[in-house]
Amino acid sequence: AVFAAAQLIRPDRTNPPTDPARTIRAHLGSGSALADILDRSCRDCHSNDTEWRWYSQVAPASWLMASGVSEGRKVVNFSEWGAYPPDQQRVLLLASCEDARQGKMPGPYAWLRPETRLSVQDVDTICAAARAGGEP
Repeated sequence: AVFAAAQLIRPDRTNPPTDPARTIRAHLGSGSALADILDRSCRDCHSNDTEWRWYSQVAPASWLMASGVSEGRKVVNFSEWGAYPPDQQRVLLLASCEDARQGKMPGPYAWLRPETRLSVQDVDTICAAARAGGEP
C-alpha cells in the first residue's frame, strides 16, 4: 500500500529546451573525443537532454533520479556551456577531471547504466582537456 501510494508523488522530469549553439559540443566541435565522452557518461545528469528511463518513473527511484539530475545541472550543465565564462569553464573541467579520477562520477549511476563508466583513457581525455583549458 505504501509503495502504491508513493507512486502518486511524481517529481518533475522535464528537460529544459536546449540551444544547440550553447552546448559544449558546439564549443568543442562535432569530432571532439571529450564531447563524445561527456555525452555518453555525463549527459543524463549534467545536461538538458536527460534520458528518463523506466526506473525514473517508479518511486522511490524517480525521486532519487530527479533530485540527482536537478543537483547535477546546478553543478555543471553541458547544455549551457556557452553561458559560462572561460575561467569558469576551465574550473568546471578541472573539477570534472578530479571527480572522474576519484571515481565520484558517474558514481553509483553506472550500476544502472554500465556504458556510462569512464575508462582510464576517458579520464585522461577529460583531464587533458582541463589542462588545455577546454580547447579541442
